[in-house]
Amino acid sequence: MPLLRKQCHTIEDIYALPEGQRAELIDGQIYDMAPPKRIHQKLVNRLCQTITNHIDSKDGGCEVYPAPFAVFLNADDKTYVEPDLSVVCDQSKLDEYGCNGAPDWIIEIVSPSTERMDYGIKLFKYRSAGVREYWIINPQNRTVNVFDFDSNEKTGQYNFDNGIESCIYKDLSIKIADLLL
Repeated sequence: MPLLRKQCHTIEDIYALPEGQRAELIDGQIYDMAPPKRIHQKLVNRLCQTITNHIDSKDGGCEVYPAPFAVFLNADDKTYVEPDLSVVCDQSKLDEYGCNGAPDWIIEIVSPSTERMDYGIKLFKYRSAGVREYWIINPQNRTVNVFDFDSNEKTGQYNFDNGIESCIYKDLSIKIADLLL
């Protein structure tokens, strides 16, 4: 008896989705995205402001992009993700469609429907693609998992009341609890 073959989707399938339907594509598999909750959007907005203000104050060349922002992690048409927040320092990776290759820093905000993806599949994909820093923010248990893929120095779990230092910006510390006031 032959094994059932999964359909392998491409970026064309993502662009063919009905207007307003959001999904990600990882290794040819489409994953639908549920609408985010208010706390999710508040965190994305405040983190984007905080990181952008820091970069601007240092005359930095990196850019911050909140979702929806297309990230084409691999040099193929089988992986397309929309991280909640992407920090891109290599301007040559940017074009009119998004980022081609790994952003330097990715932040995902967990919801019950994305937990398996954010802690598992995306963690592996981001690390193997060359992302330097990855934060997983979990509003339900008020924790932040930081993955320092460059040196592993700051990898760990923090709570919302900790000042969390960025791995790629040595002088940036973010206290998530302050962003929710």
